[in-house]
Amino acid sequence: MKIAVFPGSFDPLTNGHLDIIERASKIFDQLIVGIGVNTNKTGLFTPAEKKALIESTVADLPNVSVAIIEGLTVQFMDEVGAQFIVRGLRNAKDFEYERDIAGVNGALSDVETVLLLAKSENQNISSSMVKEIAKMGAENLDAFLPETVVVALQERLQMK
Repeated sequence: MKIAVFPGSFDPLTNGHLDIIERASKIFDQLIVGIGVNTNKTGLFTPAEKKALIESTVADLPNVSVAIIEGLTVQFMDEVGAQFIVRGLRNAKDFEYERDIAGVNGALSDVETVLLLAKSENQNISSSMVKEIAKMGAENLDAFLPETVVVALQERLQMK
């Protein structure tokens, strides 16, 4: 059985993330969306809130589950028996970052990183950018976020 982990901070889950999840779910027998903590970012949602939002968004994908990662991704992968890391690439900057992380992960454990290219409509979407435009008053976020996430983000930012 081919098990993959799609790790990220998902603060919040974007349409770009969702596209990668949907596409990876067709490649692997099981895909685990792993919510990690990025120590370089301040989260808007707690890991438990992110988990609930992602679970409701991917409920129609039977081979996708969601988990909170404590510690290193490769340690989590050992715990769940995963052999693959899935990551999305939006641009050349992402490639350089992901190449370096893949090298470190490969040195730490016997894992393979699979990179999926973002679709053109998702290449400019990042969680940080979406949070910023939402804070500045953008109301139509449907092009960037799944509907359940739009509602949660607007409620969190008290835009409704």
